[in-house]
Amino acid sequence: MREIEILGANRFDTFTKTRAGCRAIVLREGMLLLSHETVTGWWLIPGGGLEEGETPEECVVRETEEETGLIVRPLRQFLTLYEYYEEYRYISRYFVCEVTGSGRMRLTEAEARRGLEPRWLPLEEAVDIFSRHQDWAGVSEEKRGSYLREYTALRAYLDGGDETAP
Repeated sequence: MREIEILGANRFDTFTKTRAGCRAIVLREGMLLLSHETVTGWWLIPGGGLEEGETPEECVVRETEEETGLIVRPLRQFLTLYEYYEEYRYISRYFVCEVTGSGRMRLTEAEARRGLEPRWLPLEEAVDIFSRHQDWAGVSEEKRGSYLREYTALRAYLDGGDETAP
């Protein structure tokens, strides 16, 4: 399993807060499962925050079902990504997952307002969207950083972060 650090230009010398989360790489016939915010236009790999007492595997299953309505089984973790912005250290664990069934989407109020819905995109198209992270510099640091995170994860996956990558 790989570990990668992303050091934000706005990071403090030391971090005082940590947020951990898990994300699911789910492929089906060359298509990648993504969460798409139809109101804002944002794309993200499904996932979210680790809750107290929850394992990373439980987190990725719960978050994927909440955001996409699909039940997944994590096959293996292939990446831990550490990001440093301002006083925060963000830890994202990426899992290769397979769909095992259908569940029920459970969006937060904020996700519902942003029009979050699952979408399948060709893997190459997803990589292209996230590769343009620098286009958001000076516009939205949050979007630039999240797209850089997702691009870094997909590159790690494609560059051999997982022995089953296409």
